[in-house]
Amino acid sequence: MELTPKSIVNLGLGMPSMIGNITNEERIAEEITLTVDPGVFGGVPLGGFEFGASMNFCASIDHPCQFDFIDGGGLDSAYLGYAECDAMGNVNASRFANRVSGCGGFINITQNSKKVVFVGTFTSGGLKTSIMDGRLTIEQEGKHPKFVRQIGQVTFSGSRAANQGRQVFYVTKRCVFALRKDGLELIKVAPGIDIKTQVLDLLPFTPMIGDPAEMNPAIFRPEPMGLRDTLYDIGIDRRISHEPQTNTLFLDYSGMRVTSLEDIDRIKNAVDAALEPLGHRVNAIVNYDSFWVAPDLADQYLDLVRYVEERYYLRVSRYTTNGFTRIKLSQGLGARAVTSDLTQSFVEAEARLRSD
Repeated sequence: MELTPKSIVNLGLGMPSMIGNITNEERIAEEITLTVDPGVFGGVPLGGFEFGASMNFCASIDHPCQFDFIDGGGLDSAYLGYAECDAMGNVNASRFANRVSGCGGFINITQNSKKVVFVGTFTSGGLKTSIMDGRLTIEQEGKHPKFVRQIGQVTFSGSRAANQGRQVFYVTKRCVFALRKDGLELIKVAPGIDIKTQVLDLLPFTPMIGDPAEMNPAIFRPEPMGLRDTLYDIGIDRRISHEPQTNTLFLDYSGMRVTSLEDIDRIKNAVDAALEPLGHRVNAIVNYDSFWVAPDLADQYLDLVRYVEERYYLRVSRYTTNGFTRIKLSQGLGARAVTSDLTQSFVEAEARLRSD
């Protein structure tokens, strides 16, 4: 459900490799490009002992060239496993007690992908679960916690990723965490799970807790989840957040595809609903990574951007890693006499906003 259309996605070994099967079942494999780091692009990547191969792939390049692509920022998102995670979102995927397995391409992938989703179980070693009537039951808890006070080795730095403003999620069967600047926030819980006894009491730290939502019940039902019908949903309500302490609005338009006038109306209505009740103007940071608007709707969308800036913003800073998008947006915004400079990263955008 974190997949976005037309994105380039890396799948890691283990549970993440099963995502390829899901895209095939949900008939969305042709809407995204799945890759594995040996150098295979497209199709449905295989898991288990066949990891590294792919069915119906469209291209295969050699391993060093694949990492040139990864290090150059070619990945929109990556889905990887983990062994341990701490309160700050640091991940260990390379050292287990006294056994060092090594990091492989893990560091390259996690440090260069625009979004990272770690996928695994909450505990390991004998964990037994069952699903009935769309609810998850823990029949036997695992012996080994995967969320710990101190990890054995830092293979992924949560603090660095948070300071870069990157999206990072930690998805388990029973709950989902998101990375924030101050550490992990519990954002979703599976139906049937008791937050206190089956999540919080098993953690050696206290995560941030707002109002955790229920994980989509479709995940826990045997029939298809209908991802093909929802893949192009812009999900605007989930993309808007306001930080009262700094009076900063964050608009996450990464991966968004605006394909109709209805999409533009939904964006306007959602922004109005979020900002009108505040009664004052806000600072804003807008993420345009992998954003796309239909060419025949570009003028209407840019008019909406001008409307929002003139009505609600004190200052605004926008960013995208895509040079072509920066040029086109800058030209369109400049023609409308609104803020037209775009930076390449969240760090640059935040610095520019605070310095203005």
